[in-house]
Amino acid sequence: MVKLYQNFDIRKNDKGSIILIGNFDGVHLGHQKLFKQAQFYKKKYNLKIGVVNFNPMPKMFFNNRLENFRISSLEQKIDQLNNLQVDFVINKKFNKKFSKTKSINFIKNILSQKLDSRFIFVSNNFRFGNKREGDVNQLVKNENIYNYKIVKPRPLIIEKKIISSTYVRSLLEKGKLKKANKLLSRNWAIDG
Repeated sequence: MVKLYQNFDIRKNDKGSIILIGNFDGVHLGHQKLFKQAQFYKKKYNLKIGVVNFNPMPKMFFNNRLENFRISSLEQKIDQLNNLQVDFVINKKFNKKFSKTKSINFIKNILSQKLDSRFIFVSNNFRFGNKREGDVNQLVKNENIYNYKIVKPRPLIIEKKIISSTYVRSLLEKGKLKKANKLLSRNWAIDG
């Protein structure tokens, strides 16, 4: 069963893992492709897989006009991540104080010191730190200093569309349930 943390103070035996950073809303086929790649690293290097997830999503924190339309609840996401052999999830509360974290401090204090990350999976458009100052290039530049390796997986493209949570959400909003279910590889459901 997936271990759930509310902050970056993780147990010693979970440090030195493969870390995937993102919201992974819906855990759709694009995400599933990413986790299959992480599983390859897990087997090859005998490491655990951890997910860093922010709640609320930073995009929603900074824009309160955005409707909270999640594809899946945290419980549903945890179930899906469990099926994908994830060992632990850090569900970090995203607030004003955390949003002011400088990108280099996120790398040094969190990714390196607290998590001791070995491999970090991020999308090419990943931004982090105060005012989104950090990017993938900064992560790559600091690989040797902080002893981790960045993995930038290619997005999954089906019918000339990048499979993303935004795309799946738009299909659900338009009532295209069959297509959304296909991209989720399960029937979409809400719980309450």
